[in-house]
Formats: sequence, C-alpha cells, structure tokens
Amino acid sequence: MRKDKELILIKQEYKFDDLKNQIPDGEPRRKPVLCSVNSVSRNEFYNAGNKGFKPEKVFSMYSFEYDNEALVEFEGQTYSVIRSYVTSYKDIELTCERNIGQ
Repeated sequence: MRKDKELILIKQEYKFDDLKNQIPDGEPRRKPVLCSVNSVSRNEFYNAGNKGFKPEKVFSMYSFEYDNEALVEFEGQTYSVIRSYVTSYKDIELTCERNIGQ
C-alpha cells in the first residue's frame, strides 16, 4: 500500500495546576508522517454509529511513528482518533471522525 499522503499527528501534553485541574502544557506537538487513506467499511460505520461515533476516514501509516496521538490533521481538517488497529508488524490503521467547528 502506497503511503503518499501527508498526515499531521497532533499530541498535546498536560500538567496540573495548583487546584489539580488538568491544563495544556505548551503548544501541541505536530509531527508530519506519510499515510494512505482508506474508506471506513460499511460494517464499521454502522457499528460505530450505534455507539455515538461518526467515523469518516481510515489512515494507514507505519506503527513506529504513532505515539497514541488523539488528534490528526489531514488536508486542513482536524480529526479525532476513535480507534487504532495494528494490521501488521509495521503498519497501524487510525479510524477517525471529523472535529466539527475546528
């Protein structure tokens, strides 16, 4: 599978303030990686919909590049990662839904 599209992995680190509230610690880290883009399967779409998710894209990338990032950016649109799935010893798929209002 050709990985010829750019995906930005976004990771926000957090810290606790004096009242023990979790707050962002600096700017999010943005890491560009190459990926391929796939459609969400019909079965996965309806199963996720029953749980309140709206999966829209599946990104396949090298697993060593993924560090449990919760957000990704693709073609100017931000997506939330709703599921990650290791497909082989070197690849991982990220099933994502679009973040509305970003």
